[in-house]
Amino acid sequence: MTFLAIDVGNTRLKWALYDQPNPSGQLLAHGAEFLENIDRLSEGAWAQWPHIDRMLGSVVAGDAIKRRVQEQMDIWDFTPQWVVPSAQEAGLTNGYDHPSRLGADRWVAMIGARHRMLAAGPARPLVVVMVGTAVTVEAIDEEGRFLGGLILPGHGIMLRALESGTAGLHVPTGDVRPFPTNTSDALTSGGTYAIAGACERMVQHLRDHTGQEPACIMTGGAGWKMAPSMSLQFELVDNLIFDGLLTLAAQRFA
Repeated sequence: MTFLAIDVGNTRLKWALYDQPNPSGQLLAHGAEFLENIDRLSEGAWAQWPHIDRMLGSVVAGDAIKRRVQEQMDIWDFTPQWVVPSAQEAGLTNGYDHPSRLGADRWVAMIGARHRMLAAGPARPLVVVMVGTAVTVEAIDEEGRFLGGLILPGHGIMLRALESGTAGLHVPTGDVRPFPTNTSDALTSGGTYAIAGACERMVQHLRDHTGQEPACIMTGGAGWKMAPSMSLQFELVDNLIFDGLLTLAAQRFA
């Protein structure tokens, strides 16, 4: 039973095709497309797959983008399914004030991260960080309760905000340094350390709350940029949302 997993973020659509809808599934193909180019998927990358049995996706880009993605899937005979966060699913309890208002990508990534942790060892408190257009920092206790999370701007948004609001500053291509001595390095370092500080603060909150040392997982397209600047040890995972979609699919399509 072939299974298509789709992650529609704020900038890109990422997809992965597996031979079965569960975490044991073997990856058959994968790809990514900027949102402005998604209308060519059915004639391009997806055209070579004549039959797909199931699909599950996470989308944060809005209903208009979701409709465009679904139109590209008309080449197959299935009903697209999209994740809507609920009060509880796949071993995770949603502590958001209004569970369905939690971003689907955040919910799916947390499910993937907790499943990954439990597959490797005993349950521990867990901090999950996604570094993309925006940055999210989530706290999960050892019982699988999502306690809450932070949202802050990603590197690009921070730099563009400074560029538009401050005379003489332009989006830099600087390096991260402990003591920046030029404007480009100062801007890049400031954004990086702001994100690192939010991660470290959440780890401390979760450590104080649970009395245990949290496990930490980082993902997202810009995660590799952050990893060298973290004072905490984080496992860097490329496709955490796909891990979560596979975990959900194992329950929904069993």
